[in-house]
Formats: sequence, structure tokens, C-alpha cells
Amino acid sequence: MKAARRIGLEIVGWLLLVAGIAALVLPGPGLLMTFAGLAVLSQQYEWAERRLDPIKYRALRGAAESVETPLRIAFSVFGCTWLFAAAVLWWVQPDEPTWWDLPDWTWLPGGRATAITLAVSGVMAVVLLVYSFRRFYNNPEARAELDEDIEDADDELRHRPPR
Repeated sequence: MKAARRIGLEIVGWLLLVAGIAALVLPGPGLLMTFAGLAVLSQQYEWAERRLDPIKYRALRGAAESVETPLRIAFSVFGCTWLFAAAVLWWVQPDEPTWWDLPDWTWLPGGRATAITLAVSGVMAVVLLVYSFRRFYNNPEARAELDEDIEDADDELRHRPPR
């Protein structure tokens, strides 16, 4: 039973890590999935545990920066809206427009599976935006605390003996 749990966690960890790395350049919460994958893998591997804090703090810094100004909040809301609009477009699968000069297979590739991933990414983006807004917007103490935590983690990494 213990071996099955370990193998299951390892599979989940690697899947989250690979999906997170892919989502860094594709639509989706890349840092969040990368962090989740490393968190799972850190139960098995020391190398994953060492990389957990830097990813966590980069994700939190990005969350804080996304709500620093009303313009950034507006862009974040626009990004969430775009994800949902794209999900609806992929779900509906309208016919290829007459102005589309590329091959037929390039019009909305992936079908409904893509629509689902876009919608899930949109929901995750909204949840992260609400979290970021509640935690960091007009809260300089939370941002200062985060910056202090980042500085402490950087100092710890610099002074950690090599392995």
C-alpha cells in the first residue's frame, strides 16, 4: 500500500510539473502547477524540496504585482475574460470563416478538450486574481512581509552548503 501511494504521488507530481512547465508558455497557471508538482515531488526528492521556495516566492511576487495598480488589475481581468471567451469559441466550434487562408485543420485545433482547459485556466486565473486582490491590494504590509520572506529565502540559499 505504501509503495502504491508513493508511485501515485510521484506520477501526480511529475504530471503537474510537466504541465506547469508547458503552461509557462501556453494558457494556464504555469507557476502554480509547477509549484504544486514540486510540492508533491518534494516528499520524495531533496532536489524538488530545494526548488520549492524560489518557485513559491516567484508566484507570490507575481500575484502581488498583478494587483499593484488599477491598470494591472484591468489587464488581469481582461486576460481572464479572454480565456473565457476563447473557451466559448472553442466549445461552440463555429465554421471556418471565409477569410481564413490557412489549412482547415488549423482552425480551432483541439476541439472541446481545448475549450475545457481554457475554461479551467480561466477559473483558476479568477481565483488567483481574487486571492491576490484580497491579500495584496492596498496592503503594503503584506507586500513588505513577502519581500522580507523572499530576502530571507535568498540569504538561506546563498549560505546553504553545496551538496
